[in-house]
Amino acid sequence: MSVSGNEEEAADRRSLHERIAADLRDEIMSGDLEPGVSLPSTVRLKERFGASNATVQKALHLLKEERLVIGRAGASVTVRDHRQRTMRPASYMAPAASGEPYRWLTEASRSGARAHSALVEVAEAVPPTDVADALGLRRGEAAALRRQVLSIDGEPAELVASYYPLEIARETAITGQRRIPGGTPTLLASLGYPPRLSVDRVSARVATQEQYRLLGLPGDLPVLRTLRVVFSDHDRPIEATVMVKAGHLYEVQYEFSSGSA
Repeated sequence: MSVSGNEEEAADRRSLHERIAADLRDEIMSGDLEPGVSLPSTVRLKERFGASNATVQKALHLLKEERLVIGRAGASVTVRDHRQRTMRPASYMAPAASGEPYRWLTEASRSGARAHSALVEVAEAVPPTDVADALGLRRGEAAALRRQVLSIDGEPAELVASYYPLEIARETAITGQRRIPGGTPTLLASLGYPPRLSVDRVSARVATQEQYRLLGLPGDLPVLRTLRVVFSDHDRPIEATVMVKAGHLYEVQYEFSSGSA
């Protein structure tokens, strides 16, 4: 069944330049427009979308602010080389070997990127309700909190807020104002709580004010929020972490093998 132009406009209430940017963004993120490739000329984009020159330029401006393309008025606009990065959570779940950095830093560096973590807060705090439920805490009960900002090539990549039951974390390096060699998985294993199972819940959300500011987001784009719960022996939850990253710059890859019945 055909859909009339009026019905199409009613279904998508975004301005035309936002819709143009959305279509081009999808082609960039899916690889149809590869890194280093020039976008179609303004003339071709005007014809394709039935838009004015000013509208096309506004769409391209959005993509430039999102760090997906680079170029200037009157010149060709090209897809940036470091478009959407793939994050593989399973690769940095296990504890790091003695003397090695946190696995997130190691894995991010494998592609030649400069990875950095900055510890911004260590405190006792009441976690969000979903985190408290995951850790089996009572309403209003505090947990040990460690907040970090992870960066790649000097740009903020991920906000990380990790919570730990106080009976595990107190009087350990978890509550210290310093980074932990090898990361908390290594420390927890040394304390007798080896990570055995990690369960992720991933959702797309509109960024909060703090997330918008810390991630340097260019507009009203979604973020990927992951709630990761780590279990040790006897299914005991030992860590619950909320990770937030820009949805238009990062994707999350999980690998599964088919099991026998």
